[in-house]
Amino acid sequence: MKLSKLVGVRFKEKPADCVIDSHTFSLRGGYVKRVSNGIFSLYNPMKRVTANIEKILREEMDAVDCQEVLFPVVLPGSLWEESGRYTSVGEELLRFKDRNDTPMVLGMTHEEAAVHLAREYGSTYANYPFSIYQIQTKYRDEARPRAGLIRVREFTMKDAYSFHTTQEDLEQYYARMANAYDRIFERAGIPGVIAVKSDSGMIGGSVSHEYMLLADAGEDSIVLCDECGYSANMEAADTTVDNSGCSPMGELKKVYTPNCKTIEEVSAFLNCKVEEACKAVVYQVNATDEYVIVFIRGDYEVNETKLTNYLHEAIHPAEITEDSGLVAGYCGPYRQEAKCKIVYDKSLEGIENLFCGGNEVDYHYTGLNIKRDVGDVEYVDVSKIRDGGICPCCGKKSIRISRGIEAGNIFQLGTKYSKSMNMTYTAEDGSQQIPIMGCYGIGVGRLAACIMEAHHDDKGPVWPITVAPWKVHICCMRQDDEACRTTAEKLYKDLTDMGIEVLFDDRDVRAGVMFADADLLGVPVRVTIGPKALANGEIELATRDKSVQLSVKKEDIIPEIKKLMDSLYEEINSKVKDRI
Repeated sequence: MKLSKLVGVRFKEKPADCVIDSHTFSLRGGYVKRVSNGIFSLYNPMKRVTANIEKILREEMDAVDCQEVLFPVVLPGSLWEESGRYTSVGEELLRFKDRNDTPMVLGMTHEEAAVHLAREYGSTYANYPFSIYQIQTKYRDEARPRAGLIRVREFTMKDAYSFHTTQEDLEQYYARMANAYDRIFERAGIPGVIAVKSDSGMIGGSVSHEYMLLADAGEDSIVLCDECGYSANMEAADTTVDNSGCSPMGELKKVYTPNCKTIEEVSAFLNCKVEEACKAVVYQVNATDEYVIVFIRGDYEVNETKLTNYLHEAIHPAEITEDSGLVAGYCGPYRQEAKCKIVYDKSLEGIENLFCGGNEVDYHYTGLNIKRDVGDVEYVDVSKIRDGGICPCCGKKSIRISRGIEAGNIFQLGTKYSKSMNMTYTAEDGSQQIPIMGCYGIGVGRLAACIMEAHHDDKGPVWPITVAPWKVHICCMRQDDEACRTTAEKLYKDLTDMGIEVLFDDRDVRAGVMFADADLLGVPVRVTIGPKALANGEIELATRDKSVQLSVKKEDIIPEIKKLMDSLYEEINSKVKDRI
């Protein structure tokens, strides 16, 4: 590719709406162009990056006996009605009607399509296990697209679906797929991606893991323990609380607390520790508007994902009305008479002396003992684990919270879709059984953005050679110098004839412009041909990250380029684990 012919514009200024580096460089480097909120067109450099990622995906999926197929983007609503998700999924599922007034959807995920494709083939035990995958466009009507290709509405995803006759077989394949995912990220140049326990969300299933790139720009909170290696998404991390050392049981008293609504205000007024507060957080169920009060230790926050999973209902922060029976800012468990569901978080368990709302304006109780004053209650874990908290695995106070970007996910679905969509097979004994499923996803564009987020400097991306849009970038510093021009053109032709992907900057521009564009395009190997070095029979050879800078004899330049490329490949491949 000659840079003079490359469609796209590169520019110096940072776009105003960019919040992370990968978004900034995607726009500045001529990789993407915004079409609408959360929808982008890809220029040739990004298309080449995603093609290289897709090549890795196909090779690793094929290696675990996963066969490539292709599902439609547009699906009949009736297919989603079979699984129950046509109505259970919210507004992120785009529903519409065709000219025949038939309900249709744009596929945001393809579990239903996978079951539909596999039902007939999977009707006998003899065909199990099997696995299929696609690389396809999807659409999710995301409420808050952000960060360029990290969170979009239209995207390309590799999604795979496996079918099994036993849980043991699913678990064995799940381990193989997890290994394949490790290899994918390692081959793509981001071996630091880690698998963390996650919440299954709308996909469903009992076991799931997210693959997270630890990055300050991430929107997910990742829980890590450096002592034992425990890792989980904040939404799925179990909270362990130590309530030893709290005050002994005392007398229940109603106390006047004027103008004290927040835990901090009440704690200061009563001269009590926030850790001994029974805080009330009120929600409403989306479907019915029923009130839900969560009582939780004063220094902890509610994990709304855990609460949603416990209730099996979507929720939202409550709007407390006059007829609700609730007293905003003063809700407590003692003599709570409002018509609502009450949830007690495990963080309160074992505390014998609490202060809480008095269910009356300007009043609180001190000396609350839940067992004595309320009765036997069920404690459930609906709180967010905290930085410095107790690890649920090793029990040490070693938890740290990091930010992360989700680069992929895997799920053990069980029979959620096969059962609801009446997929059965005839077992060896003649009985009818329901197959067990797994699913495994990686967003292609998001992975490209993750790689850029992990590998960049202040001038642009530093693409790993395995996914780079081109492997070698030739900069001809003087198009008006015949020796420079002819040397550059010959090198471009020779490398291209060898099958090496080369970008040749053949423009008559200033050196500053040429190098700025080269930095934005991030090609791992750079060859600079200038009249001064060429007069000495030399050509400059360097890596994009500046770790290698050489002056090479003109006649040795091709072997040295190949040697440098080989070393970059070896650096990545040395971190790729063996297949299982």
